[in-house]
Amino acid sequence: MPVNLKRVFYVEYLASPAFAEILGRRPDVSLERLENNTPHAEAEPVLAAAHTYQIGAARDEIDPRYYATADLLARTPNLIAVSSNGAGYDTVDVRACTAAGVLVVNQSGGNREAVAEHALGMMLALSKRIVETDRRMRAASGIPRNEYIGNDLLGRTVGIVGLGNVGSRLAELCRGLFRMRVLAYDPYLSAEQIAARGAEKVELDALMAEVDFVSINCPRTEETLGMIGAAQFARMRPHAYFVTTARGGIHDERALAAALREGRIAGAGLDVWDKEPPPHDDPLLAFDNVIASPHTAGVTRQARTNMATIAAEQMLDILDGKRPERLLNPEVWPAYATRFERIMGFRPQG
Repeated sequence: MPVNLKRVFYVEYLASPAFAEILGRRPDVSLERLENNTPHAEAEPVLAAAHTYQIGAARDEIDPRYYATADLLARTPNLIAVSSNGAGYDTVDVRACTAAGVLVVNQSGGNREAVAEHALGMMLALSKRIVETDRRMRAASGIPRNEYIGNDLLGRTVGIVGLGNVGSRLAELCRGLFRMRVLAYDPYLSAEQIAARGAEKVELDALMAEVDFVSINCPRTEETLGMIGAAQFARMRPHAYFVTTARGGIHDERALAAALREGRIAGAGLDVWDKEPPPHDDPLLAFDNVIASPHTAGVTRQARTNMATIAAEQMLDILDGKRPERLLNPEVWPAYATRFERIMGFRPQG
């Protein structure tokens, strides 16, 4: 093996075999796999030697001891970067990584088409009451179809919380296919930037009160955790639907269940949960007007291959000393450059 071997590790799974295939073309790069139950004595040498970590983005798929926290960083003295499998980075303590001089990147945009289509699919299924009628027809004969009158999407209003890669693609689909009015809440974008993405900038309270569909498309952060609660659901119209393909914890599940139980909103499409996958007896699964999926919005063959390709190429750029495109903590760069040079033996570019 080459003397200056660049070591990458991951835990349990990769988004797609494409990641390993691309790294495998480089004789100077080693890829090692750990499992959640890998014995401590076997895992620690891998962690101690690792330069980069390709980490799972879903909290319930890897053991907390492998989350990128201060504890793990103390066990990875040669680590220069952590790369999340998806757009989200729930398993990464960005602040701790920044303090240690470690880069954090994600694969933002790699699954934008898949997630936007999933959100739109939920909006259509809810509005047309497709899942409700399917369940009724499987349970009994003689369905009274007039009890299941739905609505068209054409010309209605959607409110998108988070107008990033997925949110802006959803806005494009809603406008282009159904000539919908698009409102957006995103405190990180100006009114001009939001207008360029085909939406009108509004505050969160106004969005919740004015739309026929609410779609959550922002990352889970300290700012967004618990952002949608009882007060926000209370602002929604009785005929409006709540859809989320973002992350569990952004909305309050108990508050949502109460709003559904009391008929204060028309229904919900849920791809993300506090606990993933949710237990079979989760209260939200008892409602016929709730469509559920187990965090699979971004899990299409095309999205998985695309994200793995982006991740592998970005990983190689990092190892080669280039500045990555999807950097989540750019403020770390001066400390990172010093750390990189000490560990890798040369100064990174940028």
